[in-house]
Amino acid sequence: MGVFNRKKQSKHHNLKIKTHYLKTTKTPKIICLQLLFLSIIGASCSQKENHQDYKPNVYQTSFAGDNLKLLSNNNAKTTSKAVKQVGLELLPDQEFQKYYGFGASFTESSAWNLATIPVKSRKEVLTKLFSPTEGAGFSLTRTHINSSDYSNNHYTYIEKGDTDLSTFSIHEDMKGFTGNENDQVRGIELVDPSYDLIPMILEASSIPGADFKIIASPWSPPSWMKTGETSEMTNGSLLPEYYGLWAKYLSMYVSAYAKQGITLWGMTPQNEPLHAHNAQWDSNGFTPEQGRVFLRDYLGPQLVKDGHLDLNDLDAGLHVLIYDHNKSTMNDYVTPTYQDPEASKYAWGTAFHWYTNSELKANNWYAKALDQLRTTWPNKGMIHSESSIDIDVNDPIGQYWRASTDYAGTFVPFETYAYDIITDLNHGTQGYVEWCSILSDKGQPNPYNNFNSAPVLINPVTDQVIYTPLYYLLSHFSKFIRPGAHRIGLTGDTTDGLIYTAAKNTDGSIAVVVFNKNEESYLLNLTLNNSIYTTQIAPRAMQTILLQSK
Repeated sequence: MGVFNRKKQSKHHNLKIKTHYLKTTKTPKIICLQLLFLSIIGASCSQKENHQDYKPNVYQTSFAGDNLKLLSNNNAKTTSKAVKQVGLELLPDQEFQKYYGFGASFTESSAWNLATIPVKSRKEVLTKLFSPTEGAGFSLTRTHINSSDYSNNHYTYIEKGDTDLSTFSIHEDMKGFTGNENDQVRGIELVDPSYDLIPMILEASSIPGADFKIIASPWSPPSWMKTGETSEMTNGSLLPEYYGLWAKYLSMYVSAYAKQGITLWGMTPQNEPLHAHNAQWDSNGFTPEQGRVFLRDYLGPQLVKDGHLDLNDLDAGLHVLIYDHNKSTMNDYVTPTYQDPEASKYAWGTAFHWYTNSELKANNWYAKALDQLRTTWPNKGMIHSESSIDIDVNDPIGQYWRASTDYAGTFVPFETYAYDIITDLNHGTQGYVEWCSILSDKGQPNPYNNFNSAPVLINPVTDQVIYTPLYYLLSHFSKFIRPGAHRIGLTGDTTDGLIYTAAKNTDGSIAVVVFNKNEESYLLNLTLNNSIYTTQIAPRAMQTILLQSK
């Protein structure tokens, strides 16, 4: 059950609101009353105030089955069951970090899955992902340079031994699929064999209203540029003699994508650089010192030379984000680069991942590490660039709401995502990106037996499309906190199992996201200026409260 009322309070009211619920220094002026479960909504007020009025809408996703459901006051029912009250106060004049977006990633595996379904269904999926009105409105995304763990096989953009890069071509990202790339895709009918990674990105950008940024990350240089590999493009590290060549390669990739009509917003020099020995898929090790040298002496200068990076305004061109690995150890990794002015000048900020996810709760979602990063390097951006969970093919929906086990341990995925995202935002993070946007209902194709879930799952045989709880969870942020928004102040009662954040969009609307992991409902009294907006959040539910100017 959900209800959302706006109350202008009156001196002659009989509804007592305890001050410890509000934690405000100024009591709201009381001029009109509307009882919580009153069936007649919109009672007029006898006096007018000179502050801005907002129209509230509440969207809820819950264990009980709500999927971004718009809660209507008409759903309100009288209840005799006592509901605990929680007071929250919005402080829109307190502005914090700017947001760049929320979303999930473009991978070759995602493109392959879309190639197996009818074109009409494919467009519907992309609309549900990228339209801000008809779908989630994903606004920050990621993709891979060369192959990744979610490619059909290993590949690069040059021929072996090509030290002058004369064979460089991104044709691999646009050539389509044969259906024989690996055993997981063999025998499955392709409706559109010409589809691929670049066509997917271009089609997504053509969705009406679509507005998303892309961060590109390499998993591994070509094997012949590396030493110490355990298998093709796996583990080991780039030979120093190829630092300059690899930097030029990455810059050429940015130029080649631009020629296809895809302007990249960001780049990380290396995905998960601490994987030099223990990865099972494409990887490349870079120590903190190696990462500093590569950026300072090779990649940074090359990007400037080719016109991709503007040292006078790091927000104007390609945004270079260093690290791109687990946030638990990010501060140690970025320090050598940020302490070196000649290296730091090329870095817009830090990208980080959430793994291992089972350790997040025990470490308070690494809030202290986020605070340390933000306060030590206040002029550097912060972006969460990857998260994922292993798929339960027998229960791809239910697994989000119960204890789920993968390589990292045991955790409740919906709760883990909710707490991770909101904690990241409340401690300075400016965007959040999930790994693959689309996979099969078996978490494929992935030739390395590392089968993940995703916001969208497709059965490539039956063409069934499944929108997982993760899709709706991410939508609570991406749909209502748009690019250019700023986090704003939100204070309130400290309640175990309740976490929240708020943002103000460029159009003046305010989005409040609240997650309740408890088994009981709460009455939320949200104070803004001289008004109180009230909603009831269900057990084990997430709500976005959107306040729009009347």
